[in-house]
Amino acid sequence: MTGPGRSGSGDPVRVRIWDPALRIYHWALAVLVILNWCLGKFDPANMWLHFWCGYAIGALLVFRLVWGLVGPPSARFSGFIAGPRRILGYGRGIFRREPSYWPGHNPLGALSVVAMLALLAMQVGAGLISDPDDFVNVGPLADRVSGATSSAAVGWHHVGADLILILVILHVGMIAYYRIWKREDLVRPMITGWKMVRRDD
Repeated sequence: MTGPGRSGSGDPVRVRIWDPALRIYHWALAVLVILNWCLGKFDPANMWLHFWCGYAIGALLVFRLVWGLVGPPSARFSGFIAGPRRILGYGRGIFRREPSYWPGHNPLGALSVVAMLALLAMQVGAGLISDPDDFVNVGPLADRVSGATSSAAVGWHHVGADLILILVILHVGMIAYYRIWKREDLVRPMITGWKMVRRDD
């Protein structure tokens, strides 16, 4: 059977790729990120909820780090993070109008996963040490850093929110591209756990 990080050339077969814990994590993170972005941008009166969503996102990131080390093969970072050669090789076929049937995260998708995890970790960190000088929405760890750092973290947090929006739009756009152009559904496997992948010859 095709393993994570390798693509066979035979007929595709239906296999279970995503474990339940990873699927729950994925959808919980998606909901919390969207909710927290909206709270931060449009509902400053409920910043207490923004804080708690941030704590929950932080907890999910810790889970993903642990799961990326000890979870099933398709969830492990070692199973889907690829080098430049594999990324370029996969990229050459990105415009072909055919499904990739890649087992798990494809090399380009893996880059977006790493980028999103890193950005969210920085966003949570910036929120924890931010001090906007309003004496209300102060991060719980703001007193552990210098005043200049806690003030700068407010700006970092705003920039991070914009970058997260860009990554989310790119993520959704690529899912739509795969569905419409490459005729490959990437949403259903993250719901059911089952995905069509190419088997080795």
